[in-house]
Amino acid sequence: MSFYDQLLSETRMARETFLAIPLVQSTINSGPVTRELYAGFLTEAYHHVSHTFPLLALAASRTRDERYQDALFEYMKEERGHEKWILDDIRAIGGDADAVRAGAPGEACRIMVGYSYYAIEHVSPYALLGSVHVLEGMSVMLAHRVADTVKNALGSPDDKGYSYLRSHGALDVAHVDFFKSLIDGYDAPVVQRIIIEQSRIFYRLYGAIFRDLGARIGLNHATA
Repeated sequence: MSFYDQLLSETRMARETFLAIPLVQSTINSGPVTRELYAGFLTEAYHHVSHTFPLLALAASRTRDERYQDALFEYMKEERGHEKWILDDIRAIGGDADAVRAGAPGEACRIMVGYSYYAIEHVSPYALLGSVHVLEGMSVMLAHRVADTVKNALGSPDDKGYSYLRSHGALDVAHVDFFKSLIDGYDAPVVQRIIIEQSRIFYRLYGAIFRDLGARIGLNHATA
């Protein structure tokens, strides 16, 4: 079994718990979506995506693993400026992108971002791979389906307002292949354990953002 397959196997319960979150289930199954809810999702996405480049740079500066550094540099070239796409989407649906940029994320998003910096500094630079696995893996699985659900619910005539979801659903397919190739090169048990454990943590932290968004529209919380 490759390490990537092992990672999928050992994080299966965490992934299923994430997918069982009421808001995630509702969106997958074409449940009710409002413009306010979608704007809320984009707001939280802006605030954590805006930290992607700094987190990649921090991890690169904290590791002596040149193969890992090279991969992080590739990610940095791909990810730089993606938060601007989200601001464009917010404008396209009639939201106040300037207010989002100047504002603060919700509590769950602040915790996830804060933990990301902590994990790189105090756990291991490889901890960032747990975040990459969760956020990109869920993007590949859900981004296009979420975009379709929201677009249909809001009656949007075109794809304006969905560039972040559409682009990441496709872009992250390549990223997941790159990630798979990267982590399959690690056979040290200590590195593998870090990636597995951090993936479980990031499923929980990322899931909390969706639980908070769901609470705003009265969906019941699911326990982590």
